[in-house]
Amino acid sequence: MKKVFLFYCIFCFSTAQAQTAVDNFDLAMMQKLEASRSDGQTKFMRGISDANNYVNAGIPAGLFVAGIIDHNRSMRQNAFYVFSSTACTAILNHTLKKIFKRPRPFILHISLTPVYKPGEYSLPSGHTSTSFSTATALSMAYPKWYVIAPSMLWAGTVGYSRMYLGVHNPSDVAAGAGLGLGTALGLSFMRR
Repeated sequence: MKKVFLFYCIFCFSTAQAQTAVDNFDLAMMQKLEASRSDGQTKFMRGISDANNYVNAGIPAGLFVAGIIDHNRSMRQNAFYVFSSTACTAILNHTLKKIFKRPRPFILHISLTPVYKPGEYSLPSGHTSTSFSTATALSMAYPKWYVIAPSMLWAGTVGYSRMYLGVHNPSDVAAGAGLGLGTALGLSFMRR
């Protein structure tokens, strides 16, 4: 019994130290990004962030329409795969936010000033998770460099924009990227 208690104490202490290290890293990165903001960059990053949902909906819609026009069953199936991956990711993301209930970085650290103040919780980043899910599913469906490179560049830029705007910690973005990637890989059996 003493060994179990000792193990539990060591585990809790280690977990607390790891969490503190992550929090310290998150805060340092957020302060660095906030200090580097410029009007032009802020406008660009806000545009990227705002366009994310349209891109996530437009890609499977475009594939589906092109598949109908071209009578291409494979393309329509891939459209369903990309859509399903992104939709499942969004549902999982929402559920995880309700479980973790992690406050936004500007709420935890009042010294931080976001570009705008979204509601809801912070972990994982929804914009990042859906953009990585869409990018990964599209890359799995069409594994060509000219699909993969721009898809992943887009997803990475969306993730960066969320940190730059001051609305997500780096750890939120990393968790979102992992969630999106994992969901798309998990549903890859749907692709054609």
